[in-house]
Amino acid sequence: MYVFLLPGVLFFVVFAYVPLLGNVAAFQNYSPFLGFQGSPWVGLGNFQALFSDQQALTAIRNTLVISLLQVIFAFPAPIALALLLNSLVSPRVKRLVQSIVYLPHFIGWVIVISIWQNVLGDTGGVDQLFSHIGMSTSHLMTDAGTFKGLLTAQVIWKETGWGTIIFFAAISNINTDLYEAAVVDGAGPWRRTWHITLPGIANVIALLLILRIGDVLSVGFEQIILQQNAVGNDAAQVVDTFVYYNGVLGGNWGLATAAGIFKGVVGTALVVAANKTAKRFGTAGVF
Repeated sequence: MYVFLLPGVLFFVVFAYVPLLGNVAAFQNYSPFLGFQGSPWVGLGNFQALFSDQQALTAIRNTLVISLLQVIFAFPAPIALALLLNSLVSPRVKRLVQSIVYLPHFIGWVIVISIWQNVLGDTGGVDQLFSHIGMSTSHLMTDAGTFKGLLTAQVIWKETGWGTIIFFAAISNINTDLYEAAVVDGAGPWRRTWHITLPGIANVIALLLILRIGDVLSVGFEQIILQQNAVGNDAAQVVDTFVYYNGVLGGNWGLATAAGIFKGVVGTALVVAANKTAKRFGTAGVF
């Protein structure tokens, strides 16, 4: 058993824990040519620069808004779909629907954005349809005002089917005798869902919600950077793209590392707070 665990442990040690040593760059004017020992120390200067940078504040605000939209709309979508699939009587139809809704998860974001561009873009199918019937339409793919909602819709379309796997597995573990007893007592489908299904998967919902809240400052780097040029930085700049442009491209490693530490601290605090809140409501929590 320990031999099977070893590759996974090594993965996290090499790619998660060892890189933590590089966080020292957040307190230095780090230069790859000087290394950690040769780079001058600046104390909390990088953090002061981070919170006084207007682009950084815009990135944090955009990240929080996008993450909130995804928690409100994208997170419940797999739960609703799992409940819908569970209500299907025919196992064959259920398997067919499952297979279809899983497929978008395996499509890369480059292809997903291309599909949406061909449908909702300036020369997409929707625009051509409205033009053909003499109506004007806003170009959603380049509209900064609707960009955050567009991101959420893309996540729902791509990941909802895949997210149902865990919820559907949790529903399948509920004792069927409870449903039979509820039917005998005259409970309809909605009452069975409310009083049996949802309480039966409450621990799973709480666990995944806590983990999602802890990842609140990560909203999909690849998805956003592919569309950022179309709507501008004011609407599409998030923490991950800020780190990429300032650290990887700009060479300001100290500022980028400070932003990464800020993400980690906020994520940890939110996980602890959400876990305590979940336990107060009677669910198991994460730890």
